[in-house]
Amino acid sequence: MVWLILVVVGLLGGTLGSLMGLGGGIVVVPALLMLASLSYLDITPQVAVGTSLLIMIFTGISATISYMKQKKVDYKSGLLFFSASGPGAVVGTWLNRGGDASSFQMYLGFFILFVSFILLIRNRLSPLPRSGKGVERVTTDEEGNVYTYGYRLVPVLALSFVVGMLSGLFGIGGGSLLVPAMIVLFSFPPHSAVATSMFIILLSAVVGSLSHVMQGNVNWMYALALIPGAWFGGTLGAAINRRLSSDKLVLVLRFILIIIAFRLIYEGMTST
Repeated sequence: MVWLILVVVGLLGGTLGSLMGLGGGIVVVPALLMLASLSYLDITPQVAVGTSLLIMIFTGISATISYMKQKKVDYKSGLLFFSASGPGAVVGTWLNRGGDASSFQMYLGFFILFVSFILLIRNRLSPLPRSGKGVERVTTDEEGNVYTYGYRLVPVLALSFVVGMLSGLFGIGGGSLLVPAMIVLFSFPPHSAVATSMFIILLSAVVGSLSHVMQGNVNWMYALALIPGAWFGGTLGAAINRRLSSDKLVLVLRFILIIIAFRLIYEGMTST
């Protein structure tokens, strides 16, 4: 029964992570910790994070392949983001080794609530100015909407480092911050933001999971049960994403972010 539950957890995490560009760890990590609290699994928070990051590699590969076929991945931007998120993932893994992260969970939860509010009023906001050395792109989505988006290098690198650090620290992929920032701050098309986020999360998960593997923070038996669901979930989430309009995708993203925020706040308060 436990192995069946793990397959379902992998499927849900992979589907949600691929659909929203969140990575899937936001489902896998709390699910593993809940099963551990019920004495179904013998697993520590560090192992839950390390195992989640390993699973995100398979979700990321599956989702990225699907988004590549849909031609929604901005590879150049993704590699630039990863140049900072990769080192950030290593730092996050180091921070994960000890200390009480409950206060940080609460702060992150409140920040994600703020991000969901920003998404609500995003049409009234202007993207960051791109004077000086920066990148600008123009693309047309499947609905015929033309998007002009871009960014300056310093804000992108700073944001990416923080996203990578959160990925290594909590095993949640970092997309809960990355996708809204790409949409609001840099005017990415929502579908492209999700697809590119999964590409970045894939690369960051490889770096973060390797760090956790070296520290012995991966349960390989649990991972084998989670991987099949995560793989199929990655493909399923990308397929659902294609059927959602940009406005509906942002609406669903806001809903998911609110759930994530309250979960983080609750866990932070109950673990203090």
